[in-house]
Amino acid sequence: MDLRRLRLLRELARLGSMRQVADELHVTTSTVSQQLAVLAREVGAELIEPHGRRVRLTPAGRRLAEHAVTILAAVDAARLDLDPRAEPAGTVRVAGFATAVRRSLLPLTARLAADHPHVHLRIHEHEPAEAYALLAADAVDLALTYDYNLAPAPADATLAATPLWSAAWHLGVPAGAPAAPAGASPAVLDRFRAADWIVNSRNTADEVTVRTIASMAGFEPRVAHRADSLELVQDLIVAGLGVGLLPADQPTVPGVRLLPLADPAALLRAYAVVRRGRAAWPPLALILDLLTAEPDPPPAA
Repeated sequence: MDLRRLRLLRELARLGSMRQVADELHVTTSTVSQQLAVLAREVGAELIEPHGRRVRLTPAGRRLAEHAVTILAAVDAARLDLDPRAEPAGTVRVAGFATAVRRSLLPLTARLAADHPHVHLRIHEHEPAEAYALLAADAVDLALTYDYNLAPAPADATLAATPLWSAAWHLGVPAGAPAAPAGASPAVLDRFRAADWIVNSRNTADEVTVRTIASMAGFEPRVAHRADSLELVQDLIVAGLGVGLLPADQPTVPGVRLLPLADPAALLRAYAVVRRGRAAWPPLALILDLLTAEPDPPPAA
């Protein structure tokens, strides 16, 4: 059904006269009559009937006119929702890893509440592979993901990724472990070639990074433990169960010491990812603008 014909039917139901509809929409009465006849053929039902010198809607016409009110209102709402000049309104569904949610997204909530009260966030904590799957299924609008400089994420032509920030990761070891000499990352890891290693349980990027640096030192790390929680990784290190990568800009618990990694550095790189062609939706465009405009918060003390 053509929306213009539905609008004619809606106006006829409201005004009660083809002449008034024609005057209201600046067309001829014959145009109104012809278009309503086409609409009747499209739906396979008589929509109007003679009523004295005028016409009135049949029962089928009244029912379709009621639907037309809902349909046209939904179309108008969709156009307003997608109008880049309109005040953003809607719920932006986000899937992101915990650090990015805390570091990049949560600081925006107060500003949204104050300046854009009709934009809401729905947040789900997910690792990148899970977030990408949700994007592909159109179950979320925005993914906060990461990769490492030594384990870059593969390119996907259907997605658009905006870099947000990067953070150095160092080697977390027991505080009582012998100090490693300052030097390149392979030399630092070589000092712990006999240790067990702890890597992420829901993502392989940090394991690829560890294996890449270890290969430069000529050994293969023995991965013994997998944990998603950084707190649990530190607990495992304190218990003497292994060593693993930890963010350099976050505090460690007593019993954990960080050994700097450089040449090459291990950098986690955060991104805001959307499906290509979706970034113009006003609420999503607003969130992307705020994410990229916000200054990077200082490292945790």
